[in-house]
Amino acid sequence: MTEVLLTVGTRKGLFIGRRRGGRWEFDGPHFNAQAVYSIGIDTRGDGGAPRLLVGGDSLHWGPSVFRSDDLGASWTEPSRLAVKFPKDTGASLERVWQLHPAGPAAPGVVYAGTEPAALFRSEDGGETFELVRPLWEHPTRSKWVPGGGGEAVHTVVTDRRDPAAVTVAVSTAGVFRSRDGGGSWAPSNQGVSAVFLPDPNPEFGQCVHKIAQDAGDPDRLYLQNHWGVFRSDDAGDRWSDIGSGLPSDFGFTVAAHPHRADVAYVFPINADADRVPAGRRCRVFRTQDAGGSWEPLSAGLPDGDHFGTVLRDAMCTDGSDPAGVYFGNRNGEVFASADDGDTWQQLASHLPDVLCVRATTLAG
Repeated sequence: MTEVLLTVGTRKGLFIGRRRGGRWEFDGPHFNAQAVYSIGIDTRGDGGAPRLLVGGDSLHWGPSVFRSDDLGASWTEPSRLAVKFPKDTGASLERVWQLHPAGPAAPGVVYAGTEPAALFRSEDGGETFELVRPLWEHPTRSKWVPGGGGEAVHTVVTDRRDPAAVTVAVSTAGVFRSRDGGGSWAPSNQGVSAVFLPDPNPEFGQCVHKIAQDAGDPDRLYLQNHWGVFRSDDAGDRWSDIGSGLPSDFGFTVAAHPHRADVAYVFPINADADRVPAGRRCRVFRTQDAGGSWEPLSAGLPDGDHFGTVLRDAMCTDGSDPAGVYFGNRNGEVFASADDGDTWQQLASHLPDVLCVRATTLAG
């Protein structure tokens, strides 16, 4: 069985699991008592261990980005703040919400999404970052309104065919796209509803929770909104509703299968005012036809009433075939499937709140 690395960021540190021969072993917490909101796993190296990037959030020292090139055996923190707002912005970093290594066409490039809502770019593998000013200075910015979780760039999607194509999701401003490497940005929310606004179809202002990119077609994107699950087949120009068949179309997370086209996963939540699993059942829902239909996946998951909410970055897939699918919840539980989501096992319990999970396969 393929060896897998699973990283779990929690409210009180990072836990690292490895699956060897079908058996899981965990260590941690790394960064004890620090909230870990973001993890990036950079597999673009020379075939050795991937680089781990972690956004830690010390209540005493403030937020920072740490990196490890030996699977967490040791960590390096930059001598100066890796992510820092220029003085003229008048802003200070609250936390790093996203660490996203770009594709192989952009070696060394890593994006960081932050709160306050900004995008930073690194060209040295995540050691230093520079503010992407055109997004920070976007003419709509003065009208962005923080959501319940703050105002943040929480999702970054890059195009493996074109390193100049970057898509971000901003809470609560919606989707913005650049086709010139961040030199200019345009709202890309046509078809995404904002039921909480007087105008439910604004140019921007949607509360997008997460975006995932299809394995087969990079122009196909899946979007979990604050009410609504959507799909785009043209890289975000237009979106269509694919929430029919789900017990609720409110939720936080969406993940795509790493190999199979048209396959994606969501974890429905009852409502924005009742943030527990839909029907109080611990179930992942999978589509195998790009949102045309959905099926519940619960074999091996807890029966009966369940209250573990899955946050926007707390579900992921790995590179295995069949794919591993993973999620953690605010109960401190972590679950895994080694067969595309058909069956599940519980890997951990009684952890602090799970904020994010990331996984990859390791070279044998």
